[in-house]
Amino acid sequence: MANIKVNCAELQQVLDMTPDSHNIMLVGNHGIGKSEILTRYFNNKGMRVTALFLGQMSDPGDILGLPQKDEETGRTVFMPPYWFPTDGQPIVLFLDELNRARPEILQTVMDLALNRKLAGRALPEGSRIIAAVNEGSQYQLTDLDPALVSRFNIVRFQPTVQEWLLWAKEQKADERVISFIEENPQWLDREPDSREEEDTGLDKTPDRRAWKRVADILNGQDEVNTVTVKIISSIVGTRAAAMFVKSISSRKMVSGRDVLFNLEKVKERLESYSPHELSVVNDNVFRTLETEAIEASKKEKAVKNLNAYFDMLCSNHREAAAHFCNLYTEHTYTKAVKWLATENSEMTNKLITFINDINI
Repeated sequence: MANIKVNCAELQQVLDMTPDSHNIMLVGNHGIGKSEILTRYFNNKGMRVTALFLGQMSDPGDILGLPQKDEETGRTVFMPPYWFPTDGQPIVLFLDELNRARPEILQTVMDLALNRKLAGRALPEGSRIIAAVNEGSQYQLTDLDPALVSRFNIVRFQPTVQEWLLWAKEQKADERVISFIEENPQWLDREPDSREEEDTGLDKTPDRRAWKRVADILNGQDEVNTVTVKIISSIVGTRAAAMFVKSISSRKMVSGRDVLFNLEKVKERLESYSPHELSVVNDNVFRTLETEAIEASKKEKAVKNLNAYFDMLCSNHREAAAHFCNLYTEHTYTKAVKWLATENSEMTNKLITFINDINI
């Protein structure tokens, strides 16, 4: 359906640049955070987000409101539905599960999308309409009328693994889940060897929402016992649970905090790491700088260790050093880049020199 793909950072730019008179349709799998990201974005701008789950509605009255007779005119009018803003303040109307809605519900949405009106009642000026749809043969979907589709700007929403990991870190999700996805990003959204568009029915498979639930289960539990494994299996499936338990039972990867504050203790292990493992560590370093405030008493050590770590990469692991520089030039870790610029000018100069040498 949608040829244009955006990640979380790009979606925010799309929302910034798109006039409120335009309707937007987000295409994506379940459990990737569409509603949460939209709610957080607009709440930060002081706008209320009202979500309507169209797939659960059985009657157009759920959107239009209930009809009643106007005693003065003798005409039928519709009472405002529970969600309709009566205070005159603009809202963000989030039409979730649009392509799971009944045809009679979609007919009501047609007028709403075109005229911003319901039964002659206009949405407040400045309101926005954003729809979300699932795509794929594994879903029970309703074909959308081309006339309705034409009323939306359509983008496929595909947040990156790094964006999910950063979000999980900000949410203080269990580090074991974060570490597992860092090392095995292919397990974040699905089983790596599952067929495209495979209909798994009631077989549980992993997705982003499910891994957050796993982190909630593990919160405060030092040991993963048999019952815990069964609970994890009920959330992400038996294969993903087995891989996860095997991973956390094996060696623990060096963390970003280890690099910043305990480099001497972990340097020998880092030297033995593969380029992929070092790229995981690089991401963890940037994620730590992005989400954690470095205490003033620890800043000098963090600066010294980070410089030494990058020097080690430049000397013996050029591919990993290039990956570190790539993270610096991306727009994912804005706070981390700002910290490097303000607190570690020596490191910033090293990064710029390395990048310029590559481009020569």
